[in-house]
Amino acid sequence: VVIGAGVIGLEMGSVWARLGAKVTVIDIADRPVAIMDADLGIEAKKLFEKQGLEFVLGAKVKAVGTDGKVSVELADGSAKDLKADKVLVSVGRKAATAGMGLAEAGVKMTDRGVVEVDGHYQTSVAGIYAIGDCAPGPMLAHKGEEEGVAVAELIAGQKGHVNYDAIPWVVYTHPEIAGVGLTETDAVAKFGDVKIGKFKFAANGRALAVDESAGFVKVIAHKDTDELLGVHMIGHNVSEMIAEAAVLMEFKASAEDLARCCHAHPTMSEAFKEAGLAVSGRAIHA
Repeated sequence: VVIGAGVIGLEMGSVWARLGAKVTVIDIADRPVAIMDADLGIEAKKLFEKQGLEFVLGAKVKAVGTDGKVSVELADGSAKDLKADKVLVSVGRKAATAGMGLAEAGVKMTDRGVVEVDGHYQTSVAGIYAIGDCAPGPMLAHKGEEEGVAVAELIAGQKGHVNYDAIPWVVYTHPEIAGVGLTETDAVAKFGDVKIGKFKFAANGRALAVDESAGFVKVIAHKDTDELLGVHMIGHNVSEMIAEAAVLMEFKASAEDLARCCHAHPTMSEAFKEAGLAVSGRAIHA
């Protein structure tokens, strides 16, 4: 039993399922990876159920016994007990800042237990900086790496900067899940109507050739300016494909810019171009 259908829960649970274990994933949300675009979670549930994973969603874990019994309250209020050989709790992480003497040094913390920093990663104490998982923002290795470069540049008198709107997320399952920028829900909340383009790998030649046709690419663009607001993918090797989306968003590219970029054939990345074309209803192989 895996408690938590987020990134770590899905990664570990899907590995065990492919190795032959019976895996049940429990989460209070109504879909897996609820932090990412809703369409990704819906598709992930469908694909991982085909692999043998079972999901108990909209549920609260009430107790876990030493005998492996997991007591759950379902969405309708009824109770259910699950029996497990192993229970993995993957409901989130917190910064490991305890015992570092930060309070004694006068370093202020946020109410979420991470170090409070300004726009230049400076803490409340001059000369002490904080980056990565102990600072605000997503707990991603590449985010921390970029912050490390930025703070080194700032200390050296240069102009370090991290664009937090263009940091990609990846879930290393099979198929992989990736996203960068705003989800559709967040984009609509911020800008109102948006334009959406989707393209399935089932219509991509390379995906068919390597028998990896599951999943899709989704592009979200501003209704008026056509600027890329978010890109979301689920499919084979999308952890490599998402970097192109991050670069385009870093340079404020539009869906039309993406659609007019030549992509080699046959490659999985052609699906990204097709999704860009689909924003304006012009996908070629849809």
